[in-house]
Amino acid sequence: MRGAAWAARRRAGQQWPRSPGPGPGPPPLLPPLRLLLLLLLLGGASAQYSSDLCSWKGSGLTREAHSKEVEQVYLRCSAGSVEWMYPTGALIVNLRPNTFSPARNLTVCIKPFRDSSGANIYLEKTGELRLLVRDIGGEPGQVQCFSLEQGGLFVEATPQQDISRRTTGFQYELMSGQRGLDLHVLSAPCRPCSDTEVLLAICTSDFVVRGFIQDVTHVPEQQASIIYLRVSRLHRQKSRVFQPAPEGSGHWLGHVTTLLECGVRPGHGEFLFTGHVHFGEAQLGCAPRFSDFQRMYKNAEERGINPCEVNME
Repeated sequence: MRGAAWAARRRAGQQWPRSPGPGPGPPPLLPPLRLLLLLLLLGGASAQYSSDLCSWKGSGLTREAHSKEVEQVYLRCSAGSVEWMYPTGALIVNLRPNTFSPARNLTVCIKPFRDSSGANIYLEKTGELRLLVRDIGGEPGQVQCFSLEQGGLFVEATPQQDISRRTTGFQYELMSGQRGLDLHVLSAPCRPCSDTEVLLAICTSDFVVRGFIQDVTHVPEQQASIIYLRVSRLHRQKSRVFQPAPEGSGHWLGHVTTLLECGVRPGHGEFLFTGHVHFGEAQLGCAPRFSDFQRMYKNAEERGINPCEVNME
């Protein structure tokens, strides 16, 4: 038993179990927490509400020294952050959008702060825990995504001799299923997009630009590649990913990221780059050669199946 079940046992007069000694850590899937619901019904969890409904910042020092309660944090926003200083005990983070939307249509993505430490982050549903972010040994800044139907976030402090320099934190985003697919595809992003996927990406992406690859930098510690672009035509951008080139040539400069495993290299030719902005970073989606895009767009236009129109000039 872990987390909430431990708190329930303690309320019954049993001692808080000791954490396992050094080792490889808990497996991704942990046994059911049968007493989680009972704990909540008995009032064994305190509630914390964020003033702006998007982000929460709290401290384990506000707890009584002997307290092992599971605190509830409620956030109602499409994006924000959680920052837990001096973590002790556990948090349950309840994420919901600020507009009505069925949970089955929502994807949650979290990105831990690079210096986050002091707690493990789990996906929890009906008492079962699946490890998302390990306190020690996890990849810093690695994005994790799941459907809101799969459960919520359970953040459990790990035993520390000195919590004074520990802060657990992460950013989160809630998005519709279609946008969430972009981050899910990061687990297998290297296959070329189909014609249908390209045409849909043109309509739904945060940025759509035509241009050239100037350079590629590989960052092994982040398992990422940064692609530097020189853009000749800016079809759309929802944030300032691309900035006018300083020489006033009418071009734009910017960069996008993709996974290191894709093996992106600088290449000749003009491409159409699409993608979404997540956690302030532009992430590459479909990127066909512009000549291939012209062909597929013309074919779809002749058949009357274009999902949206794009100025091809």
